[in-house]
This record gives sequence, C-alpha cells and structure tokens, in this order.
Amino acid sequence: MIGVDLFSGAGGLSLGAEMAGVNVVTAIESDPFAARTYQINHPQTLVLNEDIRAVKNLSIDRKGKPLVLFGGPPCQGFSTSNQKTRNRSNPQNWLFREFVRIADEIKPDWIVFENVKGIKETEKGYFVETITQEITGRGYTCTPMVLCAADYGVPQTRARFFLIGSLAGKKLCAPTTCLPLVTVREAIDDLPSLENGANQDQMKYKKKPTSDYARKLRSNLEKCSGHLVTKNSDSVVKRYAYIPQGGNWKDIPDELMENYADKSRCHTGIYKRLSADEPSVTVGNYRKSMLIHPWENRGLSVREAARLQSFPDSYVFCGSIGFQQQQVGNAVPPLLAKHVFEQIIKEI
Repeated sequence: MIGVDLFSGAGGLSLGAEMAGVNVVTAIESDPFAARTYQINHPQTLVLNEDIRAVKNLSIDRKGKPLVLFGGPPCQGFSTSNQKTRNRSNPQNWLFREFVRIADEIKPDWIVFENVKGIKETEKGYFVETITQEITGRGYTCTPMVLCAADYGVPQTRARFFLIGSLAGKKLCAPTTCLPLVTVREAIDDLPSLENGANQDQMKYKKKPTSDYARKLRSNLEKCSGHLVTKNSDSVVKRYAYIPQGGNWKDIPDELMENYADKSRCHTGIYKRLSADEPSVTVGNYRKSMLIHPWENRGLSVREAARLQSFPDSYVFCGSIGFQQQQVGNAVPPLLAKHVFEQIIKEI
C-alpha cells in the first residue's frame, strides 16, 4: 500500500503506517523543524517543507498499489482546552479543505482523517458533519471512530478521532485489541534520572529495561537522545514537592500560588503529577501545563514524553527543546496509528 501524509508533523501517523506495512512516499509539513525531524527518521520519503496551500498538482506514483491519503490538520482550534478559537471564525479550523483538495488531485483509495476528540463537540458537531459530507460527496463510505491510545499498547489515555473513508464502499470496525495496559513506570523506569533544566541530549540508560514495552522501544541501543527538560524557576519546583502522584495544583499550598489571580480557576491538568502505576494522562503541551515526572520534582524530558507517545528510542527530534516538545506533544501515537492502518490492510 502507498501512503501520503499531510500535516505530517514529526511523523507519528507515518511511523504507525510504516509499522503496518504502508510505503509512505510523500509527506507535507510547513514547520521546518518538524519537517527536518520527519526527514531524518523517514529518509526514503519525499518531504515537502511547504504550506499545504502552496502545494499544487501533486503527483503520486501508485506503482499499481492501493493509495491511502492520511493526516491531521492543525487541531488547536478544536481542542476542548481552547475555548477562544474553537469556532468557525478561526481560519486554522478550515485547513481540512486543503486535505479534501489534495484528495481531489490524487484520488486515493482510502482516506484517514485524524484529529482531537474535541472536534466532535466543536460548533455542536458542525466540522465533523461538514468533513464527512465533503468526503462522502466524493464517493467514499465513511466510518467515524474515537480510539483511546491506552487500549492499543500506548501508556497514555489519549483519545483521538478518526474518520476513515473507503472508495470501495467498505465500512470498518474499530481495531480490536486485548493488549494489557502499559503504565508510566513500565514506559520510562529505565531512562536516566535527570535534574530540572537537564540539557545533555545523549545519555546512557539508567538500567536494563524493566518491561517488554521499554525493551521494544530501546531495541539494542546503549544510549539515546532527548534528555532535555524545561528549566523551571525555583518557585515552580518548590510547588512540585507538594504534589503526590495523581495530584495537581489543588495540592499546592495557597501561599505558594499567590501569583495566580484566582487559584480555583486553574485547569485540572495544570501541575499534574503522573501516577507511576497507571497510563499517563494526555501528553499534549506538557511544558505549558507543567506535567510532572512521577517520582522526580521536574517536568518530563523529551525522551520520556516520546516514550509515553510510543516513539522508539531511535527516533530523533530536531530543533530547540521547545520545538522538540511541541513535535512530541502534537504527534499521533505511532502504536495507535499502526492498529488503524492494520485494520485497513485487513480489508484490502
């Protein structure tokens, strides 16, 4: 199967597709650092570092094989945590039109449109309804589904919306799995102990892998990259010490939160310390929300976040720490994507 990835980011969807056996031949990504990350990790794919609106007359050599077009247009405008621009007036919310335009150009056999779960609620479902109408109007049979990454071997309770279109009129069932839940401890326990503000990129592992999950992501590496941690102020680190596993800002004494105009209005995800023996909460903008390591008083490293997203340790992220954090947080967990593409290939 041949694949084309739009709004590819660092390549989470593509990696999952490749795991399932898809040959991803072209990817389009406007951010130069994400595009660089994608190219380094997918050297056989043609990466177009361009605004998708400038990409015209895209030509794909199918090589006589089925073609799948997939991607996730920018989702910040659909996120439930973003109430200011979660509406029709946000131009970013209309980039799915470019997805449909490319579909008109290359006429894929399958379409996989991915986004945050919140897109179903945005404008009372207007965008999902519109996207579905756009795709079905071009002859595709559509199957919508919301999948939780933790059900597919990812140590994270991240829910994603998928709309799968088949030109052959096929309806898909959600991928089935009987995989056990993977915990945060199983995911990151073998990674190095770090300090607040750690910035040594390459480091050796702390110990041998303690779980099958860590063993698979490590492969035969002796060290890996991404041991970069945001340097928080002393006042922020002092707050961390009061928060137990599973706790959040509510556990911080009021006198340490005086810079907040109204502490009670903080989002529940702010200052969230991960529970070691459960899957992680959603790893999104984990620097801004100050997601806390389960047993160390600091934020997550890029590699720890990548582990929670199911990226292998061989996957290298490019740019400054901020760009790397954004790439990891925005990505679709590859293991979740793998199950989606495997379901399509079963139908073929």
